[in-house]
Amino acid sequence: MRSPDPAFSTRVERCFRGGAATYQSNASLQAAVAARLARLARPLASALPPGPRADLGAGSGLLARAIEAQLGGPSLLRLDACEALLAQESSPGPALQRLWNLNAGLPEELKGSSLLASSFALQWLEQPAQQVTRWCNALRPDGALLLAVPCRGSFRIWHQAAAAAGVPCTALPLPDAAALQQCAASALQLHHSQLLRFSRPNRGARPFLHQIKAIGAQASPAARLQPGALRQLIRHWPGPEHAIVWQVLVMVGQKR
Repeated sequence: MRSPDPAFSTRVERCFRGGAATYQSNASLQAAVAARLARLARPLASALPPGPRADLGAGSGLLARAIEAQLGGPSLLRLDACEALLAQESSPGPALQRLWNLNAGLPEELKGSSLLASSFALQWLEQPAQQVTRWCNALRPDGALLLAVPCRGSFRIWHQAAAAAGVPCTALPLPDAAALQQCAASALQLHHSQLLRFSRPNRGARPFLHQIKAIGAQASPAARLQPGALRQLIRHWPGPEHAIVWQVLVMVGQKR
């Protein structure tokens, strides 16, 4: 688990700012997971209490738009620490967008929320399990939490290549799915909780790392590899018969 590091939060924002202009055209997995999460929440449309709704770490609004299309009802407030990403979505207007660092907790206005949603954002925060507890506590009774987050076990070939090359693995340390499930289950009635496996073709280290950078997701607490170490990593990267795999936890639950 990462310890609090304000400098890392700044680095995350800077990386996403650099990839903001091309984020939506490159984030196909994020878009697919957002659509799936919204569909899973559709049975809750008539069961949610009144109250604020928000997309936490909304980025360019992929999840917020998917939820609004599936559930109807009030629009979601989009919260994100990257202004450039928020600016990629012009339709909701500034009243529904808030520049906000989620490591500082939630805005006061989201206490007693009807719905809190987050997709591919929790992994960038300090102490992810504690953040889930915080979000559950902010819900009113019968309020819903919708969550999708890549978890430990993703990118095995990256870790294996680094070990074989004898160089540090600079992949972002990802949260443990079981710990997140336990935190959510202590406060919510879970309607859906599943660790999904998504695989993508492995075209080599350089294309993979370029794709990560294209959406601004290259930030890591680890120092960047020096050119010689990077060459070693590329040399030891597995062949195309080994897919690149994401392990993504998807949860939908309601406050007891």
